[in-house]
Amino acid sequence: MQPLLKLDGVSRDFDVSRPWLNRVLEGEPRRLLRAVDGVSFDVAKGETLALVGESGCGKSTVARLIAGLYTPSEGRIEFLGKRLQMIFQDPYASLNPRWRVRKIIAEPMLFIDQKKPVAEFLVQVGLSPDDAERYPHEFSGGQRQRISIARALAGEPELLICDEPTSALDVSVQAQILNLMAALQERLGLTYLFISHNLAVVSLVADRVGVMYLGRIVELANAAELFARPRHPYTRMLLDAVPDLAMSGKARTPVAGEVPNPLAPPPGCAFHPRCPHANQRCRVETPKFLNGVACHAVEEGRI
Repeated sequence: MQPLLKLDGVSRDFDVSRPWLNRVLEGEPRRLLRAVDGVSFDVAKGETLALVGESGCGKSTVARLIAGLYTPSEGRIEFLGKRLQMIFQDPYASLNPRWRVRKIIAEPMLFIDQKKPVAEFLVQVGLSPDDAERYPHEFSGGQRQRISIARALAGEPELLICDEPTSALDVSVQAQILNLMAALQERLGLTYLFISHNLAVVSLVADRVGVMYLGRIVELANAAELFARPRHPYTRMLLDAVPDLAMSGKARTPVAGEVPNPLAPPPGCAFHPRCPHANQRCRVETPKFLNGVACHAVEEGRI
């Protein structure tokens, strides 16, 4: 089946150079930060692909590239559907405080000649039709995120890009929003790209998971397989950092060290300064993405 979304070798550089005059006087070169480095994956219609990783790994930049908010420096993005929408992380900042809910939800309809009543979308996300005349500040955080979802649905999307849609919410409210999104996906046949740093959340929603580190995907696998048998050392460390509520007594290795400076990434495998399995090859040679993982130790059978 042809994928709904396909990324092929997508990279994005940001110019973080000092002002031109400072560079001329002090003899400094231009400085480019590579936030996304050669990312490739596809998303099938009706599935949920999650991108996970620590803050600064590039997952939100990938989301913005797909949404068209950024232009790729290299590579290609193909979207074979008609429309996509985005749900942002902060339900307090993503809604115009001066607009009534009716106008917020109706805005996407102007671009697609949509005639459905706003009340229909409010009911879909568990709100009252009467809420259309209220302002965003009159709602709780969870209710605001429901309004954000209703606004996205009003654009009749085939793909929803969800950029950490529950991270700003209380745990109990997170569960309600995730259940709502699952119900909407089943009812409307939606496709989700789900961005998160919370592996516990990802385990509930994702069909497949891509693990990102310093702008690259280091592992991509079915969710059940990845959580049961993680292959990349970084994936293993992320999973070991999740609280063991079952108290299984399994040996755990917490994530060590800090994410390197993306302006001066380590040579070879970017994860090698933090990896317990790194050898000399890891320090000088960048691993290729083979069979769903980019790791010399996995390729050589050392782990």
